Parts: sequence; C-alpha cells; structure tokens
Amino acid sequence: VVGIILVAINPYKQLPIYGDAIIHAYSGQNMGDMDPHIFAVAEEAYKQMARNNKNQSIIVSGESGAGKTVSARYTMRYFATVSKSSSNAHVEDKVLASNPITEAVGNAKTTRNDNSSRFGKYTEISFDQSYQIIGANMRTYLLEKSRVVFQSENERNYHIFYQLCASAMQPEFKHLKLGRSQENNLFFI
Repeated sequence: VVGIILVAINPYKQLPIYGDAIIHAYSGQNMGDMDPHIFAVAEEAYKQMARNNKNQSIIVSGESGAGKTVSARYTMRYFATVSKSSSNAHVEDKVLASNPITEAVGNAKTTRNDNSSRFGKYTEISFDQSYQIIGANMRTYLLEKSRVVFQSENERNYHIFYQLCASAMQPEFKHLKLGRSQENNLFFI
C-alpha cells in the first residue's frame, strides 16, 4: 500500500520553513489541513504509528543533490520534537553524529554534487510505549564500489581517500607508508 507522496524541490538555499515554530504548526494537524511539507508527512506517519500501533516507513528518494539527506534530517528533528523525548531530545544530533564518518567512507564528488552519497541509507527510529524516541539505527547498502578504481572526468574517489592522504604525515598513519603522487600532488597508498 502506498500512502502519501510528497514531491519536494531542493531550493539550494536555506528557507525559513523548517524551524521549531513550523514543527509546532504541523504537530497534531491532519494531512491536507496545511500546505504540503516534509513535516506533514512526518506528522501523518507519527499519528498512524500511535493510532494503529504499527511501524511506519518514509521513503526519501531522488537524484544526486536533490536534498534527500537534509529531508531525512528534518524528519528526524520533527520526530524528536513532537515526541517530546526528554532525555533523547537531541536524538537527531546523536544519530547524525555518525554522519561525518559514514559520509567520508561513502560520499564523493560528482559532476552534480560535491558531497554526493554513493550509497543508500536505511535509518530506523525506535519509539517506546509512550511514543518517545529511545534510539535509532542507521544501515548503509549498495555502496558504489566501482568508484574505488575508476572515476569519471571531474569526479573524485571517496572522501576518505583524500582525508587519509591529507593525514599521511601524522605519526599514527606512518605505518601505512602513504606516498606523494607526482601526477596530481596527492598522496597514494
């Protein structure tokens, strides 16, 4: 069964439509009572979970640079705010704290996006009996392995490669025997 579908367009700039006041405006509202918004979708999923005591899924899909990661982040913030998870009020921060590591290993520069996720993410948010967030689990899948050995023109390997190269002279990386490339002044393994 397919539920609500929201088509969102990345404006490539910050808009004042994602703050706490907007979260509170959508909280408790029925779908269709307000303008289409990622918070309306999140509210509907939250209400359906509480009303029917059933798991809900929100699929965020789109092309590179469409804003999928940001939309997922807004959804997590919405849940953290409306569930009034007192000790877990910053669950979004805790879940997203792993993002720099995940992105270093799975993101790369493409011709369309300097920080393009080259993998899929599945984030599961767990709620207790009173529908407060108690934790989250993020899994990655479908890593674009071919990028390790080949990149198209004007694209780059995964960020982790360049981060390792930039850290080559650090004592903890000496045993890796990273060297300098003559061709493009980067280090290589």
